[in-house]
Amino acid sequence: MPYVNVQITRGASREQKAGLVKDITDSLVARLGKHPEHIHIVIQEIDEADWGYAGLLTDDWKKTRR
Repeated sequence: MPYVNVQITRGASREQKAGLVKDITDSLVARLGKHPEHIHIVIQEIDEADWGYAGLLTDDWKKTRR
């Protein structure tokens, strides 16, 4: 029973998340021969202030990229 935990920063639409779930499921079916009904996918959305990247919180890092 595959379990996939996807962590992303907040902001993805419901449609984007649904597409991601479909793509991951399709990949596990095609690559590993898993049954779709056995695949569990959890999407966790994390605030940018709670995610670090390149030595900075992501919201601060994005400010440097403008």
